[in-house]
Amino acid sequence: MANADHLERLRQGVDAWNDWRAKEPTVRPDLSDADLGGANLRDVDLREANLSRAKLTEANLSRAKLRRAYLAGAWVERANLTSAELWLARLEEAYLKGTDLRGADLVGATFWRAHLGSVDLSGANARQADFTMAYLGDKAHLTAANLFEANLTEACLVGADLRGANLTKANLVEADFEDADLTGCRIYGISAWGLKTNANTNQQNLVITPENEPEIMTDRIEVAQFVYLLLHNEKIRDVIDTIGRKGVLLLGRFTGGRITVLERLRNELRKRGFLPMVFNFDKPETRDFTETIRLLAGLSHFVIADITNPRSAPLELQATVPEYMIPFVPIIEEGEEPFAMLKDLWLKHRDWVFEPIYYSSLDRLADALDSEIIEPAEARFAELLARRAEEMKGKHI
Repeated sequence: MANADHLERLRQGVDAWNDWRAKEPTVRPDLSDADLGGANLRDVDLREANLSRAKLTEANLSRAKLRRAYLAGAWVERANLTSAELWLARLEEAYLKGTDLRGADLVGATFWRAHLGSVDLSGANARQADFTMAYLGDKAHLTAANLFEANLTEACLVGADLRGANLTKANLVEADFEDADLTGCRIYGISAWGLKTNANTNQQNLVITPENEPEIMTDRIEVAQFVYLLLHNEKIRDVIDTIGRKGVLLLGRFTGGRITVLERLRNELRKRGFLPMVFNFDKPETRDFTETIRLLAGLSHFVIADITNPRSAPLELQATVPEYMIPFVPIIEEGEEPFAMLKDLWLKHRDWVFEPIYYSSLDRLADALDSEIIEPAEARFAELLARRAEEMKGKHI
């Protein structure tokens, strides 16, 4: 129950209350279970106050100082908390449906099992706020919440229900959305570096366009950001188109004397207007080789693989070649033998894996580059492109 003396002081008005707080800074006000519905408490000093189970429905708490306040189980429906100071406040099981928290300072605040449906958190600073241990079982209730330009950096929203929420221009850097439901969220302009998600994060029907444009939806935040850039950034479209038409992936172990092979091939391809991309198997294995090669191969017009004295190349080509209908041209120095698996790759995928080209010198390789590598690879690329466009008709019997 609320302290009767504290409650009476508050009923004397905000100015009188704030004067008393200034004179008695060590007092921790107890307003638990108090009925303050509809009260005008603008600018009130309620730092570290106990407001557990208090009724604050439609109360005006604009710019109120509620730092470290205890609002567990408080009923704060449709209250005005614009620009309020709530850092490190505890709002476990509080009912905040429809509450206006625009521009509020919520750094480190705790909302365990709080009901935040249709809450307006636009422009709020909720850095490191904790929305876990959710309402009604397993989910923090943030459906249809307005988080426009909210700062959710490092916030914990594990299991949060954000269906239909507006996350336009929100800062989600290193926020944790594992097991959260983001279905139908508007995510135009978000900042999502280091965003934590997992296989149970529902990211369906994300709206990537602003409200004044026709809705375009896709799944997964990372894909959504990329798709929007493709649609609206002509330079990025040009870059991807250029890579697809002119990108050539060079694979090999370019170490010691063999670096000259790389340099010569790269220069010759540049002279012909191609964009060479190099993957050197001799570099430290800082990330999964196969993943990187798959990404680069998928962007390439064709691939030239120097298989002279290979060590890593066989395994990577075996894992990559079957997945892409892209011309692979193996080259090998005279006197060397191709690795055993190359024949298997050629037999199974000869539509895009060429027979190896043996070169006696770099000059001879450069002289034959157009007739023996580029022209056949481009012709094969056109054939494969046409084949991918074919329709499967089936047979009626």
